[in-house]
Amino acid sequence: MSAAAVAPAMPATTASHLGRLYFVRFVFAAAWAATLAAIGSKLDPATVTLLILYPAFDVAAAVFDLRTTRTPALYVNMAVSALAVIGFAVAAADDIPAVLRAWGTWAIVAGLVQLFVAIKRRRELGGQWAMILSGSISVLAGASFFAQAGKATSMKLAAGYAVLGGIFFLVSAVRLMRAGNRDGRPVARADS
Repeated sequence: MSAAAVAPAMPATTASHLGRLYFVRFVFAAAWAATLAAIGSKLDPATVTLLILYPAFDVAAAVFDLRTTRTPALYVNMAVSALAVIGFAVAAADDIPAVLRAWGTWAIVAGLVQLFVAIKRRRELGGQWAMILSGSISVLAGASFFAQAGKATSMKLAAGYAVLGGIFFLVSAVRLMRAGNRDGRPVARADS
């Protein structure tokens, strides 16, 4: 008997819930990136606040997500992003290369968690190919932040990262909201 046959159906409302959450994440990422692009040339209090706000928002989004989807891997995401908040605050006391290295570490680990959740826990909802790509690109971008950190004079690199991630959230949001609106039928869950 397949895992799909014994696993409970995931309600279409879960897909709709994730779609709305992903849309909010897209809007936040776009606004955050625009603001960082405008002011992120140096490590001043406004830039540091923005840098800390990004992973803090990720923690809040994971808490909201967990309340509906009950995906245990989100605890790892919350812990990683909470540590990123602390890491960014500590690195900001040093210099831009230190912050970019901290950002790169967070991007790699968060990308790996996103890949795991998209592939192992949410593939059946649809729209997860964008989250799989996003997680993969996050890992590559994190490595790129490390490579570029030594000569970086601005945090604006992180704005491009947020924009791309936001676009992937938007694509997934649209696909998930469509899945959630399909006649209110449950979405079959396949954990294999």
